[in-house]
Amino acid sequence: MEPQQSSIVVVKQEEEGPLKTPPNPNNTTTGGATTNAPPPISSDISPPPGYRPVRSPAINPPPDYIQQAIMLSPVPHAQKVPTVSPPYLFQSPSKKILTQDDIRRFNDSFSGKNFLGFIVSLSESIRGHKISDHCHQSQTLNSIVSIIGTLLRWVDEIPPAQQPSRYGNPSFRVWHSRLIEKSDSLMLQFLPHDLRSATLEIVPYFTDSFGNSSRIDFGTGHEANFAAWLYCLARLGLLVEEDYQAVVSRVFVKYLELMRKLQMVYCLEPAGSHGVWGLDDYHFLPFIFGSSQLIEHKYLKPKSIHNQDILDNFTDEYFYLSCIAFVRKVKKGLFAEHSPLLDDISGVPTWNKVNSGLLKMYKAELLEKVPIMQHFLFGWLIQWYGLGSLLK
Repeated sequence: MEPQQSSIVVVKQEEEGPLKTPPNPNNTTTGGATTNAPPPISSDISPPPGYRPVRSPAINPPPDYIQQAIMLSPVPHAQKVPTVSPPYLFQSPSKKILTQDDIRRFNDSFSGKNFLGFIVSLSESIRGHKISDHCHQSQTLNSIVSIIGTLLRWVDEIPPAQQPSRYGNPSFRVWHSRLIEKSDSLMLQFLPHDLRSATLEIVPYFTDSFGNSSRIDFGTGHEANFAAWLYCLARLGLLVEEDYQAVVSRVFVKYLELMRKLQMVYCLEPAGSHGVWGLDDYHFLPFIFGSSQLIEHKYLKPKSIHNQDILDNFTDEYFYLSCIAFVRKVKKGLFAEHSPLLDDISGVPTWNKVNSGLLKMYKAELLEKVPIMQHFLFGWLIQWYGLGSLLK
């Protein structure tokens, strides 16, 4: 699975026209986007001085026509998730997307629109809230948090193998095989008796949410599978809108903690990394949720990511700042060189524009990309476009 191919200007325009970022000649720690040019194209043999990408040299940003298409696209809106009712027709989900025409059919279908609407609903649920804010937590949600805690403990029980290579520790395969083996019993911890047969359909989404055991990699496609698993639970009525804030601030926080641990301990390779021209080598959704958290914040602005004191004091409460701090931890060199898109976004004046731009970018650079969506699964809960009318 490949992560998003990014578009630098995606968050800089809404319907009213393009934004113009003022220059920051002094490049202060609290200023906007830095003025450093992107790193020159280079080979693995001779990288530019002082610059070392996480996996591969930077590539050119996408063409202008792709940027324009994203800028002119409408901002996705939240949608209610319809719940299923008996008789239940659970089935083993399978891959359907092979071509760009399939992508178009999926995104025009009710399934595609409703899945994206679910992600927007999650984003809106955390708007203006810190991670630690009190929120409703159902028993199902607490069980999910406990399950992810179990997966975290498995990492401690399965130490990485000693090896010289930088990426791909084979002990991840041991961890993942345990996940496959125990996944049904994990689901049964929260599934009611009449929905126990749903394991046939929801387990594949769950087991594909934590990376690929053959390639020992992880990317935004795996993260999308985790979102799809949560969406399936909403379709089953196990997660309701009252739970959404906790889904983000409790479940997704725990998921992000697990994935960072897996990435660091087992050296998971970024799945299909495009170099520095992306938000992050592994994740996308935390940036969407994080920008929503900060909408209308009195003091924290997009340019605040350049202030180390702010990062030191607020990363535990805000997804976006946590992601920025993690990027700075694992990547070396100037921020404008290893993360030019994030640096460019810091010049956008409001978090509302950042959030709406990231939502458009998520649709265009993930849900509309064959290399990622060719691995997406369809069954009865997330139906292929020909059966989408049955969902309504």
